Amino acid sequence: VYKVLPARDWALACKHGAFVGSRDDLRDGFVHLSAGHQLAGTLAKYFRNQDDLLLIAFRSSDLGPGLKFEPSRGGELFPHLYGPLPTALAVWQRPLKLGPDGVPVVQMEWLEC
Repeated sequence: VYKVLPARDWALACKHGAFVGSRDDLRDGFVHLSAGHQLAGTLAKYFRNQDDLLLIAFRSSDLGPGLKFEPSRGGELFPHLYGPLPTALAVWQRPLKLGPDGVPVVQMEWLEC
């Protein structure tokens, strides 16, 4: 599963050992994540024209019982983490560059197992 966030927020989370959530996450009571096939829609809807973003990968199995797949946009099941997101569990992070339409671009080879 993946988390998209500003690099400064990730740097602060790394300093403290966990990401506790964005304003939206805190409002909703869980950390919003996306599966690989959901990233394009998430980036287009929530992150258009935002610079200095990172895509951070996590193994679902590492996140424990706090990870729930729940209906969200269009009834599709999205990963939600109830609790902080430990930075030490990150598998990798990649900077996202904006495409010509202002939507951050994910290199599909990043998502291959």
